[in-house]
Amino acid sequence: MWIFKKIVDLQHYLQQQREVGASIGFAPTMGALHAGHLSLFEVSRKQNQVTVCSIFVNPTQFNDPKDLEKYPRPIENDIDMLTAAGCDVLFLPDVSEIYPQGTTAWACPFDFGSLAKVMEGAHRPGHFEGMVHVVQRLLDIVRPDRLYMGQKDFQQQTIVQSMLRQECSDIVLIRCPIVRERDGLAMSSRNVRLSADDRLLAPMIYKTLLAAKQDKIAGFSPIETQARAIKALTLTPDFSIDYVEIVDSTTLQTIEKWGDSKETVLCTTVRLGGIRLLDNIIL
Repeated sequence: MWIFKKIVDLQHYLQQQREVGASIGFAPTMGALHAGHLSLFEVSRKQNQVTVCSIFVNPTQFNDPKDLEKYPRPIENDIDMLTAAGCDVLFLPDVSEIYPQGTTAWACPFDFGSLAKVMEGAHRPGHFEGMVHVVQRLLDIVRPDRLYMGQKDFQQQTIVQSMLRQECSDIVLIRCPIVRERDGLAMSSRNVRLSADDRLLAPMIYKTLLAAKQDKIAGFSPIETQARAIKALTLTPDFSIDYVEIVDSTTLQTIEKWGDSKETVLCTTVRLGGIRLLDNIIL
């Protein structure tokens, strides 16, 4: 696996690959890799000749400085995992390489409307602006044919799709399914911060999502399904619910009738022991 820290070196290598007809798949990450990340590279390797991973803990998408400070950075382990997974290229830049003019010298040129204001946007002001900033920067650097993102961060993926649409970009965004632990907990870099007791409680989130899917099949309305999911989660007193929303997958607007949306998704974020756990399910 090639490791590049400088943009000029990475771009020189990738241009050589393009000149021999190679397609490029790209999965941006913030490191602390797990099987969910590795599934992105597995899909990319099947669809492209060159698979690129970036590891960059982006300071502009953390609205809580303590969260940025605590974010895990096991880089040696990440490199070992990428090598074993057959990743071709790791881009490992410093902050100054990504933001040579500083992290504030950027104005968002996109209009996301309500996409960035609901759910995560309501609880993490500025998060999506920072995320879009770094994704746009990384895409300009890598110039991939295909971009791979996980379904777990559903709202993030929807906003990136909107960005690509507004840019009239040829990059194809591939949504990859959530990878779960054996007990159903969605894999996340944050899971390692759960206490032993909280880790035993966390799978209740996915059980609630599965129950919501059955509620839809049983004929409950979206509003009833949402209410039943909220009630199920509140039965675990250690949970603090940020939101439980049933939304259209493209607009992220709540729906009143199942027929109002071609693809409906239930999204939730629950706090457990101070750790925010995101999950969703396509209904």
